[in-house]
Amino acid sequence: MRLPLFVLAACLTMACGVVSGVVCGVARCATPPPNIVFIFSDDHAYQAISAYGDPRHLIETPNIDRIAREGIRFDRCLVTNSICGPSRATVLTGKYSHRNGFYNNTNSRFDGTQTTFPKLLQAAGYQTAIIGKWHLESDPTGFDFWQILPGQGVYYNPPMIRNGQRIKTNGYVTDIITDESLKWLQNRDKTKPFLLMCQHKAPHREWEPALRYLNHDNDRHYPEPETLFDNYNGRGIAEHDQDMTIEKTMNPKDLKLTPPPQLTPEQRQLWDAYYEPRNAAFRKANLTGADLVRWKYQRYMHDYLGCIKGVDDSVGRVLKYLDDAGLAANTIVVYASDQGFFLGEHGWFDKRWIFEESLRTPFLVRWPAVIKPGTANKNLVSNLDFAETFLDAAGVPIPTEMQGRSLLPILKGITPMDWRKSFYYQYYEYPVPHHVRPHYGVVTDRYKLVHFYGTPDDYSELFDLQQDPHELHSVLGQADYRAVQQGLEQDMQRLRTELQVPDNAPPRTFGNRPIGATTNPQQNAP
Repeated sequence: MRLPLFVLAACLTMACGVVSGVVCGVARCATPPPNIVFIFSDDHAYQAISAYGDPRHLIETPNIDRIAREGIRFDRCLVTNSICGPSRATVLTGKYSHRNGFYNNTNSRFDGTQTTFPKLLQAAGYQTAIIGKWHLESDPTGFDFWQILPGQGVYYNPPMIRNGQRIKTNGYVTDIITDESLKWLQNRDKTKPFLLMCQHKAPHREWEPALRYLNHDNDRHYPEPETLFDNYNGRGIAEHDQDMTIEKTMNPKDLKLTPPPQLTPEQRQLWDAYYEPRNAAFRKANLTGADLVRWKYQRYMHDYLGCIKGVDDSVGRVLKYLDDAGLAANTIVVYASDQGFFLGEHGWFDKRWIFEESLRTPFLVRWPAVIKPGTANKNLVSNLDFAETFLDAAGVPIPTEMQGRSLLPILKGITPMDWRKSFYYQYYEYPVPHHVRPHYGVVTDRYKLVHFYGTPDDYSELFDLQQDPHELHSVLGQADYRAVQQGLEQDMQRLRTELQVPDNAPPRTFGNRPIGATTNPQQNAP
């Protein structure tokens, strides 16, 4: 009898490995490879997952928290490029933007001919599916079944594309993606291990909740972040000259002062019943200045968190299916987002920056056979590591072209001695839509060195997260940080060399000044 490739790969991997000091024998080769359920949301800030313990206590997410309680919570999962499409390309390929070719959401198109972890799992005998948000322009490859939202997708009654054919759906997008995911799980080939990528649109802008959650918070007044009225003193022109503030950038559709056009008459009636009395009160109040910002923040939190209520429901439904089907014990369940998100910190929404709320993504993993329940981990891990981890867990060889590392040892409770102590980040999309300047940087457990490049005012900043956790004051050039700065500059160049980062990349060329050449981070500030 000819064994499937995934069985042979698993046998070879286990036969050569040592687990708990015992060499794996032939008997272990009968252990089936794990199923993988990858639940991926869009713009879900770690601050809006109760398992992460944000001091504002914005929301309770019991189903997402269950993954952390029964598995591991990663507290420092960093993204390579904090924006939707590039993050998805990195997850699929295990490569940085400059290697997978997807730099930004403006003019990039994913090359589906390149190696991805779903393709490798599929070739090894896995049944594969992706359902939900894709956002990579080209059609998915490496999947036996795919049903995706075109572009960004819409929240209500969204058009979708199923295996190349456009279809119309009725209902709320998070519920539809969950329904289709469960349908696929129920109808899959049960003789094979499976990969399901369940990818939500929520809570992406314009943050439109399920109609059942319009009154989810009973008009709660949410605590404000300490930096809601940040004036950007102590930093350079990039922070001053952006277009992503709650004060100035949010538009009437963001604020639900105009309804979404996709609503049916019945849906519109429920929408108006909730929003119109509150909108009328807002117009009557004629707010200005800080009071207006505060009102916008409260509306933003209501809508954004209402979207997350739907995502948490979805996670609960998927976990229940795995329990009921007897699949939980040998299924890796991951919850993550494509990047972090600002929930009013620095007066912002959106992402893009190397700053913590944008750079860090939630990352929770449950695998009962391997992970000790209730584990919390502070290692520098990344979405760059997801592909390698899934392949390693399945016993499939990791291609040398991938730039991350398998997290399998960490999931087992062992941090390799040579695990990364610093991490490279690079953002490209400029000037639209939010005028965030291109930048690259190096991040450690305590420090962050960032270089803004490609404009006439290239400059660098250095932050000490221990002394300045909100990243309000650059200490670049200060005498007390001279050795730290020099070490980070060397680390930056080392990582750029190791990762083969080109000297020029879209959309701007790098500046001529060496990293750290600007010693006064405020010299270009307005």
